[in-house]
Amino acid sequence: MNPESRYLQELIIAELGVPARFDVDTEIEQRVEFLADRLRTTGAAGYVLAISGGVDSAVGGRLGQLAVERIRSEGGQATFIAMRLPYGVQADEADAQRALQFIKPDETLDVNIKPATDAMVESVRHAGLGDREDFHVGNIKARQRMVSQYVVAGARGALVIGTDHAAEAVMGFFTKYGDGACDLTPLSGLNKRRVRAVGERLGADPETTGKVPTADLETNNPGVPDEAVLGVTYDEIDDFLEGLDVDDKAASTIIATHRRTAHKRAVPLAFS
Repeated sequence: MNPESRYLQELIIAELGVPARFDVDTEIEQRVEFLADRLRTTGAAGYVLAISGGVDSAVGGRLGQLAVERIRSEGGQATFIAMRLPYGVQADEADAQRALQFIKPDETLDVNIKPATDAMVESVRHAGLGDREDFHVGNIKARQRMVSQYVVAGARGALVIGTDHAAEAVMGFFTKYGDGACDLTPLSGLNKRRVRAVGERLGADPETTGKVPTADLETNNPGVPDEAVLGVTYDEIDDFLEGLDVDDKAASTIIATHRRTAHKRAVPLAFS
């Protein structure tokens, strides 16, 4: 890596709060306590999280379940609600059920987002979705899922957990006001391999921790691996975030994507 890329790498690592050292047991304890303490200070009744079948929501869900159990062990009341939010029939439903078996949520709710998504698409199609309609519909799916979570959270007096972590944040690989909307992000500062390591230590099935990551939002082209979209591998992103050398092409792709997606990580601009 050239000196400029190295300098920008250091700035990005600091911005995303990726620690130089990683101890999996310490990370688990600190993140469970982070979630538990938020319930203590807000008086919220628990947490809500959509479970897709991937490692991120599985780990976030298990941390949330452990946090509410901690509150109950102290004499408080808190519930973790896992939500299944398929668009019709999910092809990898078995993966989602495996994740739920690992999380052991207090409650599971199923909401099919297909009717609401399709109705929204029909309502806005006259605006001209163009040749990227499938992409735009994918973003509608992500936002409908967040609407569903906030409806339940509002009804139950709960908070919504997000699954964004450093490897997704650096690439802006989330839907703005979709899966990027939440009340708190217990996985922040972790890169992908560290999320997997947390999942492994918590006892997740290898099929969950080792599943090929996919946002799986596009109806006409389902299950596209994240890495095919990102143009770099998660290993390259993780190495970059850990301060290691990556080849110049990977470094330039990560840095350029981080710059281009800055708006996703920022609060709305306010006039001043």
